[in-house]
Order: sequence, then structure tokens, then C-alpha cells
Amino acid sequence: MSAKPTPVPPRPAPRLYLATPVVTDPAPLAGALPELLDGLDIAAVLVRLTPSDDRTLTERAKKLVAPIQRADVACLLDGHAGIVARSGADGAHLTGMAAATEALESLRPQRIAGVGGLITRHDAMLAGEAGADYVLFGEPDAAGKRPSVEAICERLQWWNELFEPPCIGHAETLAEARAFVAAGADFVLVGDLVWEDPRGPRAALMDVAQAIVQDRERQD
Repeated sequence: MSAKPTPVPPRPAPRLYLATPVVTDPAPLAGALPELLDGLDIAAVLVRLTPSDDRTLTERAKKLVAPIQRADVACLLDGHAGIVARSGADGAHLTGMAAATEALESLRPQRIAGVGGLITRHDAMLAGEAGADYVLFGEPDAAGKRPSVEAICERLQWWNELFEPPCIGHAETLAEARAFVAAGADFVLVGDLVWEDPRGPRAALMDVAQAIVQDRERQD
């Protein structure tokens, strides 16, 4: 009699990944982060900085890294892999295979290296083979265009079924967040959805967090 196959354990419940607004003066956001992050299941914060020289970027990043990490949340920089170590950040998000190829070796294994801007399935597979800690689908390109929700869901489902590294869906609405959880996203990245909510970012984050939990419970 053949042995029963070992069941594959289910993936952990999806978690939130918060992208900051593009920051020039970090002081207001640094002051707001402790209350914003308190008590919410946020895995990481992606810090987006306005372009500047490395010294200025490092100083700005440091002011945000500290309150994020004090909340027991990972802090990644959007690009700027060269200042990750100096700023104390946990890693970087890299856009496109050219940036990933250049920076992955310097970041891993000590730091987190995520990759987005993956237009084709082939690009996503290359990122995974190169050692990306996660892949991101659905973010806008430089012109502000992004795939349809259906296309993002298809890509998330494909990745979830075949590959081990986590996949992330970039949600611009609450409905998208729900759809990406149903499609198999390990994390849901939210940015403008949170910061542009007239009720404030805390209320928006709580709504997304609740939606993620509810949709996961329905799947289970």
C-alpha cells in the first residue's frame, strides 16, 4: 500500500503592506506612525522618498525607520538599495529586473529584497529565480497605468499555485483588496487608498484589515 501524500500546509493569512506617501519632510509622518500602526497587523511599511542625494535620503529614511521598527513592523525603502544598510532599513523594493539584478546580491541574505514592475510572467519567474523575497503585481507604471483587476488576480493566482516566494497585490480600492485576497495574495499593498481617505488613514487601514480577515474566513 502506498503512503498517503503529505498534505501541503496552507499559506498564512494575508497581511497588510503599507506604502507611505512620497515624503520630503519626514517629521509629520514620523510623528503619526506610532498611533497609525498600533494594534494593526501590518507586516511592512514601504517608505517612498522624493529624489535627493544619498546623504539627505539617508537622514530622511532614518527618521521613518525608527518609529516603524519600534512598532515591530519591517521597513523597506522604495528603491535606494545603496542606503538600506546606512539607514537601518530592513530592505528595499526594487522596480524592474534591471534594478533587481543590480541590487539583489548586495541586499540578500541579510536584507529583504522585493521586486515589482514585472510586466510578464517570464520577468516574475526571473525575479523568483534570482532570489526575490516577494513579487508585487498591480502597481502603476511611470505613466500611472496598471493592469486590469482581472489580470492582476490571474497573475496572483498563477504565482500562488506554482511558486514559494510570497506574492503581493497592489490595491487601489477596498474591492480590489478583497479580490486579491480571494486570488491568493499573501500580502495586500495599500497606499493612496489609505492616505486619501477623508476619514484619515487609520480608519482606512482598519477597513482594509477587516476586509482581508473576512474574505480569508469565507475562503476557509
